[in-house]
Amino acid sequence: MTLLSEQKLRELVEKFYQRVRADAALGPVFEGAIENWDHHLQLLTDFWHGVMLTSGRYKGNPMQAHYKHIARINPAMFGRWLGLWEQTASEVLEPDQAELIVSKAKRIAVSLQLGLFHGRGAA
Repeated sequence: MTLLSEQKLRELVEKFYQRVRADAALGPVFEGAIENWDHHLQLLTDFWHGVMLTSGRYKGNPMQAHYKHIARINPAMFGRWLGLWEQTASEVLEPDQAELIVSKAKRIAVSLQLGLFHGRGAA
């Protein structure tokens, strides 16, 4: 597998969030949650850099970040998010890179769903 570059991660994150913002279900949630898109895109590039390259650059708490918006999030949104992520990854990355980053995204989505919705009647 070729090494995933920060440039490719940034391209993936930017293209993905363009799609998220245009999405009828996800767009309003993200637009209501994100105040500074440049900062958010850098934060998420750092997040994925850490996930894929174990850089340790990301210093946030994804569960806490999502929990602040729990009233506007439902479990079905994770499937929609993953579909857009998979589509974008397959367009931007090499096939082996896309497969790996989608696999990691699926595990992260399951963890977030369990943390957000477990015991609330939905998972």
